[in-house]
Amino acid sequence: MGQVGALDRSSRPHTPNARRKATYPQLAKPAQRCQPANRWTSISKLLAVGFSLRIFAACLSHSGQGKAPMYGDFEAQRHWMEITTRLPVSQWYFHDAEWWRLDYPPLTAYHSWILGKIGSMANASWFDLYTSRGCEELGLKAFMRTTVFASELLIFVPAVYLAVSQLAQLRVGKMSARHTQIALVALLLQPAMILVDHGHFQYNTVMLGLFLAAMGSFLADYHLAGCLLFVGALGFKQMALFYAPAVAAYLAGTCFVPTVRPFRLVAIAAVTTASFAALYAPLLFGTWYDIAHKLQLPPATTGGPRLLLLFGALPADFQPFAIQIAQSIHRMFPFSRGLFEDKVANIWCSIHFSGVYKLAKHHSPETLSLAALALTMFLILPPCLVIFFRPRKSLVTLAFTTCAWGFFLCSYQVHEKNVLLPLVPMTALLAGEQGARAATRAWVGFANIVASWTLYHLLIKDDLQVAYLPLLGVWLYAMDMPPFSFKIYQKSSEHGGPSRLSKCVHLSAYAATATWHLVEAFIPPPASKPDLWIVANMILGCMAFFSCYLWCLAALIAESGFAGDVRTLLKSCSQGPQSFWYHAFRSVSIIR
Repeated sequence: MGQVGALDRSSRPHTPNARRKATYPQLAKPAQRCQPANRWTSISKLLAVGFSLRIFAACLSHSGQGKAPMYGDFEAQRHWMEITTRLPVSQWYFHDAEWWRLDYPPLTAYHSWILGKIGSMANASWFDLYTSRGCEELGLKAFMRTTVFASELLIFVPAVYLAVSQLAQLRVGKMSARHTQIALVALLLQPAMILVDHGHFQYNTVMLGLFLAAMGSFLADYHLAGCLLFVGALGFKQMALFYAPAVAAYLAGTCFVPTVRPFRLVAIAAVTTASFAALYAPLLFGTWYDIAHKLQLPPATTGGPRLLLLFGALPADFQPFAIQIAQSIHRMFPFSRGLFEDKVANIWCSIHFSGVYKLAKHHSPETLSLAALALTMFLILPPCLVIFFRPRKSLVTLAFTTCAWGFFLCSYQVHEKNVLLPLVPMTALLAGEQGARAATRAWVGFANIVASWTLYHLLIKDDLQVAYLPLLGVWLYAMDMPPFSFKIYQKSSEHGGPSRLSKCVHLSAYAATATWHLVEAFIPPPASKPDLWIVANMILGCMAFFSCYLWCLAALIAESGFAGDVRTLLKSCSQGPQSFWYHAFRSVSIIR
């Protein structure tokens, strides 16, 4: 890890204002002209290509298409529109646990309700209770695909622009406009995201957009607005918890380092609490409405019995509201379902499916959940400590990315689509100070390539393989990445390029992915091990993602100056307790 971090730090150019060679030939010429209209010409073309690719992916099959009895995520999203528009609010989190139960926070339910109401205006039969299950009419598909476009356009695209523009303001020199454009294209053309949301079918861009908007607000010093937006991200999908420890550490750091700001701390706590209250207000109001109209409420025994113990002392009038909160939380965190459900490129699945050690066979779900918690805490603690003691804006993106990688690698009930959570902020690094470095561009490209590759077995399930190469190829061409260009690997680490170790890791992984595709296409797996190629994909992907975690952590520590402080602190131990405590106080109190 030390070698990766030490050698990947790029030395700044000796002449910051000097004209440098174009990093991205496809984007360089317009960026070097003075006229803003010309500057955005190639960007507009690439974004038009991105829109065309979204249309292309949307015209293909979706998750579970024609695959009874449960179909897939497309049916899950449609079904949530069905239950939110056809059932009383108090029934949403209790309805039919056997058929795509609503297991996301209330903001997803409200989003489904809005879309379901709009869709019902076009054709109410699409959302008829029970009888509409498995509906795959062409009109419904067109409507559902359009809702993904609309949600992305209204939330994700503005959030990307906000976050990228704020990151660009942290840069020095005259090249920031070009890197801003590059980061915008990298995020808006991101192949893994398009494959998951517009191909497989989900609404991840809503949660990711709210997160990016929150990050942009933090960078703009609008901490309270950022808290509101981040609660919105958590309220849409609980997977935003991947960022929560780092977000909390950063906000706490701004309140305590270098000076204590009690009013800011109280304001952040108040806004966060009020935001969660507002998140649950419609659900609780709907429950009150059902009580007032004497509708039958769900029985208390179905709603997360452990959580209900927390509300047992409440008066009887408050019990229905407590049951709603408990049931929604119980649905969001299904610990009874086990450590994992499918083959994901993280540590637990790699250990279990590789045959090294059958976790589920030797340990109970409770033991595995505690192990996941312990290992996740071990990986996320370093970035959280760094961003708490060094709450600098330039470190925010790296800290959030490192924390998200830690969750993806070790957390409980991780899905393959969750790779988008570390991938989006890591791609946003291109807009910041680190984006000028070839090492950063190499690692961002590496993460995106491997992430798309680890989704390939999901694409096979959904018959979406035809979208894989076009989406990934356009992104690689726009970013000037292998196999179209190897320029970033020709730079030495002394001039900002990747270290030798990084080059070895990346080029070996690229060779492995190419070999894997050839083997998967032409050599069937043994009959006794039908998932052999999928398991190989998963294990190699896990190793690659762990290297991304190590690089992000090493870069974060190097940027923060923590390594030098630790060396100084250790050296001061030999000079007596007075020197030790002086340097200890200085290292945690001063933002350099």
